[in-house]
Amino acid sequence: MSTTEDIDGDAARDFPVPAPLSSHGPARIIAMCNQKGGVGKTTTTINLGAALASYGRRVLLVDFDPQGAASAGLGVNAHELDATIYTELMKQRPDVREIIQTTSIEGLDLAPANIDLSAAEVQLVNEVAREQVLSRVLRSVTDDYDVVLIDCQPSLGLLTVNALTAAHGVIIPLETEFFALRGVALLVETIDKVRDRLNPRLQTDGILATMYDARTLHSREVLARVREAFGDQVFSTVIARTVKFPDASVATESILTYAPNHAGAYAYKKLARELIARGEAA
Repeated sequence: MSTTEDIDGDAARDFPVPAPLSSHGPARIIAMCNQKGGVGKTTTTINLGAALASYGRRVLLVDFDPQGAASAGLGVNAHELDATIYTELMKQRPDVREIIQTTSIEGLDLAPANIDLSAAEVQLVNEVAREQVLSRVLRSVTDDYDVVLIDCQPSLGLLTVNALTAAHGVIIPLETEFFALRGVALLVETIDKVRDRLNPRLQTDGILATMYDARTLHSREVLARVREAFGDQVFSTVIARTVKFPDASVATESILTYAPNHAGAYAYKKLARELIARGEAA
């Protein structure tokens, strides 16, 4: 079956199936970040997490968006929960294991969020080392997982800075649309500031082209400009626009279980292999 990149007309490039792991941890923490909404952050977080789990990686998905879309997409009604990632952020002695939930996807766990998280921006402002609170919360479980994926909210506020401070790497989902491209410079500037002032280990793991429609000249031109501007930072894998992604979200499944033979499922498995091949989710 052809991949989304074949649709683009580029030379097909695939990545090897990763070898199984003999042990787990310490985790690489990856923030899924873009201040523009509707670019496929949550879709990518869920489906990349599921794809990495399918290759034997233990994955923790941290829902760090007050909308709780990642939690809902994995079938967790976080609005009925008393304890969420917000609860742990506010504790003097956090124990994130108390809120972690298993999901229907083997190897993929969830730290859920709900609207309570929106209060954290205000409540953390006067805290000492306020940018490092999430890092402190996650510290106790990094040895239990191979990858921690943080689904950030669409902003560059304190929550996102917390995610970037906790992370080793950033994946930037970028809709192949002109106005989405314009905002990347501001995000890259923010990443550079966090690296310089708070987290020297932070690096950009890659820019992921999403919602790609090979039928439109606009989509093809934006993809070409992104690759021209960012070179090897752009993932070879491209995620095409398809109704199967929202359908899978409604079914509270990943695309890998909802439509395992669809090009979208192949694309996210390819992305997982590419990430591992780059050494960023070994």
